[in-house]
Amino acid sequence: MIHVCIPARNEGATLGPLLWKLRTVLLESGRDFRILVLDDASTDRTPEVLESYADLLPLHVVRTEEPLGHGAATERILREADRLTDYPKRDIAVVLRADFTESPEDLVDMVKAIEGGADVVGGTLDTSGGPPLPRRERFGRWAAPLLLGAGWRGAPVSDPLSSYRAYRIVVLRKAFRASEDALLPPGRNGWAANLELLSRTVGHARRVEESPYRTRRAHLEDPAPFPALGTLRALVPLRRVQWPAGQEAS
Repeated sequence: MIHVCIPARNEGATLGPLLWKLRTVLLESGRDFRILVLDDASTDRTPEVLESYADLLPLHVVRTEEPLGHGAATERILREADRLTDYPKRDIAVVLRADFTESPEDLVDMVKAIEGGADVVGGTLDTSGGPPLPRRERFGRWAAPLLLGAGWRGAPVSDPLSSYRAYRIVVLRKAFRASEDALLPPGRNGWAANLELLSRTVGHARRVEESPYRTRRAHLEDPAPFPALGTLRALVPLRRVQWPAGQEAS
């Protein structure tokens, strides 16, 4: 079974179209699936949108009373997938953004890679033929490898900043059990959370692969500027992140 894990806070405008597209893609794939949404104390229409899809999808919703932040919300919904699965060695968890900036079609190739023997599949952003990234995000992606140094070079995937990722659930289970505390410290969000979550899980994976994904932004009417400087500052504590030796992406 595919567990699509979506952390969401105030994404009522995009969550409905995303869920409907996921329904189409996953039904066409012919695979069993469940969609898990962490409603991170949303104050907009997100709860109403989720309620309207309750009878149309195999939808499981977790709500928080106080905002967790994207990093903690992601870990929380992945733990929920681990709790719900009956077959952790076979089932798959895929993390997808709620703002519909990642193409749901691309998760099928990630799933196929897990079915083919991979334990973790990292999404790698493919901008060829698509709209250019915003200038601040381009700067951030240029600067992050320089800032992280060995923390970047040792990563088992070429884009450790991406949140679009698939896991064999048993890998997550082993990572959760190996840590007495949460995998991510309080306040860890954005690229820093994505990188640290990868570092805390790949040590339990035998095989790591990559899969390209496309970005979509035309539907965003008034996108917030990418916080390049704050995002880069948050990466500084991860310059010495430890990666398993000898593990390379294929």
